Amino acid sequence: MSVVGFDVGFLNCYVAVARAGGIETVANEYSDRCTPACVSFGPRNRSIGAAAKSQVVTNCKNTVQGFKRFHGRAFSDPYIQRLKSSLVYDLAQMPSGTTGIKVMYMEEEKVFSIEQVTAMLLTKMKETAEHALKKPVADCVVSVPCYYTDAERRSVVDAAQIAGLNCLRLMNETTAVALAYGIYKQDLPAPEEKPRIVVFVDIGHSGYQTSVCAFNKGKLKVLATACDPELGGKDFDEMLVRHFCEEFGKKYKLDVKTKPRALVRLYQECEKLKKLMSANSSDLPLNIECFMNDIDVSGKLNRVQFEEMCADVLGRVEAPLHNLMEQASEYQLKKEDIYAVEIVGGASRIPSVKERIGRFFGKELSTTLNADEAVARGCALQCAILSPAFKVREFSITDAVAYPISLKWNSAAEEGLSDCEVFPKNHAAPFSKVLTFYRREPFSLEAYYNTPKELPYPDPTIGQFVIQKVVPQASGESSKVKVKVRVNIHGIFSVSSASLVEVQKTEEGEEPMDTEQQATPEEEGNMQTDQDETKAQGDGQKETEEEEEKTPPENEEMETSPEESKAEKKSDQPPQAKKPKVKTKVLELPVENSPQWQLAIDMLNLFVENEGNMIMQDKLEKERNDAKNYVEEYVYDMRDKLHGRLEKFVSEADRDILSLQLEDTENWLYEDGEDQPKQQYIDKLAELKKLGQPIQERYMESEERPRAFDDMGKQIQMYMKVVEAYKTKEEQYDHLDQEEINKVDKMVNEAMIWLNSKMNQQSKLSLTVEPAVRVRAIQDKTKELYSSCNPIVTKPKPKVELPKENKAGEQNGPVNGQEKAPAEGTEKGTGDSTGNPPSTESTEPRPDMDLD
Repeated sequence: MSVVGFDVGFLNCYVAVARAGGIETVANEYSDRCTPACVSFGPRNRSIGAAAKSQVVTNCKNTVQGFKRFHGRAFSDPYIQRLKSSLVYDLAQMPSGTTGIKVMYMEEEKVFSIEQVTAMLLTKMKETAEHALKKPVADCVVSVPCYYTDAERRSVVDAAQIAGLNCLRLMNETTAVALAYGIYKQDLPAPEEKPRIVVFVDIGHSGYQTSVCAFNKGKLKVLATACDPELGGKDFDEMLVRHFCEEFGKKYKLDVKTKPRALVRLYQECEKLKKLMSANSSDLPLNIECFMNDIDVSGKLNRVQFEEMCADVLGRVEAPLHNLMEQASEYQLKKEDIYAVEIVGGASRIPSVKERIGRFFGKELSTTLNADEAVARGCALQCAILSPAFKVREFSITDAVAYPISLKWNSAAEEGLSDCEVFPKNHAAPFSKVLTFYRREPFSLEAYYNTPKELPYPDPTIGQFVIQKVVPQASGESSKVKVKVRVNIHGIFSVSSASLVEVQKTEEGEEPMDTEQQATPEEEGNMQTDQDETKAQGDGQKETEEEEEKTPPENEEMETSPEESKAEKKSDQPPQAKKPKVKTKVLELPVENSPQWQLAIDMLNLFVENEGNMIMQDKLEKERNDAKNYVEEYVYDMRDKLHGRLEKFVSEADRDILSLQLEDTENWLYEDGEDQPKQQYIDKLAELKKLGQPIQERYMESEERPRAFDDMGKQIQMYMKVVEAYKTKEEQYDHLDQEEINKVDKMVNEAMIWLNSKMNQQSKLSLTVEPAVRVRAIQDKTKELYSSCNPIVTKPKPKVELPKENKAGEQNGPVNGQEKAPAEGTEKGTGDSTGNPPSTESTEPRPDMDLD
């Protein structure tokens, strides 16, 4: 079973896997642990990762990157409309209204959804993981920014499903970093002590996230998060690009923004320059050859100028930190309580960014984690914790709800809409709550984020949830409906179940059937997954029994109760006098979930099928290119060898014929053979090998034949010495049989005659003709001689037994380990006699992950 963590970044991706020795970030086929988040579409196949990155300039209209920010967004979203103009590739509207990417693929115009494009990238990362682990990969944990909303998270889960992955958890990037930091710490405070407070700051290419976390031994709790989704390394790149566009416009009279290819090249060079300025404060050059209209351009910049230019961007660094500390103040936390400030992300290397963060917290920043790989490693650790394949140190993770979630519904009591905040900001997650409604008919709930100004997303709606098949009680009163709402392990909100509590009065003293009473109370904290629905039903009945004396109001009302605290209500009740008992029946109600921008099941299945077809097409194209490359490689290799080491093994006439055929094949490859089916290349290679293979075989035979002759000669000499030793009656061989020695003598003589004959024949032949004997025949003859003679000459001398005066076994007990077997049998019998099998491990032990 695979244990894999995927960090799907805006610019780059990382794959971490769990092995018995711990967590390892694996390299792709280019031996690089960093895979560009880039997909390129061609006339025959797709290129993903590093291969796509190399086409950013040459195939810019069909090479997409930076698509992570389009997840779960409508095409009409103002954010999408604002970005459209700055993109080299085209965006289009999907039939569902979401954003798609328009490209030319297989010489047709296609529009791919963001889920499909992300699935392509995940497919590549999955291949990288499978290549490293040497086994199929299915289970994984995928990282997402902590500021992602419900629709964006569902979009990423769908993308993982399209790629054939089972996403065990969508993990917030800052939480993954915190896990990678905390699980290795041996000196964390005990659970009952004051926790250690650590701030994590992640500044990536396109997002800025911060979180404050509390650590105890074996425990991590995210207290608060704050972010700026539009601040990152790309903003510094933008400032540099803008600066050089202006400079080249004045200096060379070039309008760079009119040429997408030139703009892409400038972005690449500015990114390199930014990285160089992080390490050097001197003037640094920027040179691009044949930039536009065959003009070479150059410029220079230093760190001081760069920081002055980016003053506005740098001014935005502190705002999320202020926000974070405001939220932390709810826990009575101050800057002095912070143990460490850990920074990760590519843009965290910019000196001025580090300086501002350090100045805000008034302490030196910690860089103990790998700035690029920490998220992937945290995800792999979480996957190992969730997977049964690895035994990992106990470590519980409590995340936080990024934005407050409310429900609203139609209420007859208030003649309009009623609403209620179900999960406040920074509420623990995953978490379930049970809401109680009194209704006579089906009703709907609308979930939404109640702070739209904080939301980096235009639509605060999460979705509509319809509770179906609600009917009134037999008495005509409103029925009690228990609705269970949940923020799950992915951070996605849902109405996970609903049940109707039917009340049936019974005679005094009659014992009601108490089928639902056996439910156990929730454990404190209720950090479980969606496996507690029966508990919710049991708790619902307890409430019903308590409240049966009350008459439910005619008007609809709602009660909220976190699941973990209900059991206490029952236990606090004093013993009551005997009264009419109430029997309740809990009926499960169907819930219709309609989340905002949810990908329809039929579309999801279609995308899964399309991804499979595209993977197959990529595979066929790779095989076709490989077949073509084999032909090309054979042409060049053979042409060199014909005038090199194979020269002595081919006649003049044959060499001329083969050279001409090689030249014709080379011309064909670059003309008619440029784009042919795979079988054409296979046939062409077979045609060349028909002439070339015999020549190569003659060379190989010539190389290996002397050694084969030599090995056989050594065997013959060895057996001749044994025969001679027997004849001179040497003690070592005097136990051998005369007939068998004669047989060896005869076989050795025959082998010597055959060997001399073949060596003489071969010495008379030219190297350009077929050999008199092949190496394989010589080796077979040598083996035949060995198998016939060796058993005879190595026959051991018979042992001489000395007469025994007494039987040691009878007087001194068992000998030669005879006692051991019965003893073992006795031990086994002990296990059986008690009715229990002996305690042996029937399954393979799970590998321990070495976290120390």
